[in-house]
Amino acid sequence: MSRNKLDKYQYSREAENVIERGKPLYTTIKGKWNEVYFGNTNPITLELACGKGEYTIGLAQKFPDRNFIGVDIKGDRLARGSKIASGLKLTNVAFLRTSIQYMDEFFVENEIDEIWLVHPDPQLRDRDEKKRLTNTSFLEKYEYYLKPKGLFHLKTDSFPLYEYSLGTIDEMNFEIVSQTSNLYQSDLLAHHHGISTHYERAFVSKGFDINYIRAINKKGASI
Repeated sequence: MSRNKLDKYQYSREAENVIERGKPLYTTIKGKWNEVYFGNTNPITLELACGKGEYTIGLAQKFPDRNFIGVDIKGDRLARGSKIASGLKLTNVAFLRTSIQYMDEFFVENEIDEIWLVHPDPQLRDRDEKKRLTNTSFLEKYEYYLKPKGLFHLKTDSFPLYEYSLGTIDEMNFEIVSQTSNLYQSDLLAHHHGISTHYERAFVSKGFDINYIRAINKKGASI
């Protein structure tokens, strides 16, 4: 492991806005994000597989009256997002280092208002379907954490993942309210607040289309 990566892991271990194994909140934060970490009752948005947290930080800047949590397993990536958020003095941002499959250890039912999934690994091989973050087992988790009428967003440069997700989301207790296979030529682009990741900008510059799905959790509500 490179010295640079080791330094980032060390930064992540010491950063107050990163919650990871070995820190007190790692085992006590479940169901208490607003009460214990943010100290308010503002709505909570998750960015799953957030990488460096570019969307988490961008949204937090746009919406200071909301709370944002970036979730990723890579400590060196989270360290980069943590450092940027600290430099911007964003008090409405937290980062959680964990695998998405273990989210039950950190969130309770109806704790989350909105979930963003931005350019996840499409896992296109048939044998890797269970790893796709929009398969029905993961969507069932998202439905559980989201409040009734909570929002789920997917952005992806992978058309096969987009098509697959349209099918799996439709099978679950969600209603797809917006969709496009070409976000940058769609009126829906305005709802993205000018926020994009480095990865997304690189693909758009090469002529790739960005696919987008917005769905509402139908749990306990009539849409």
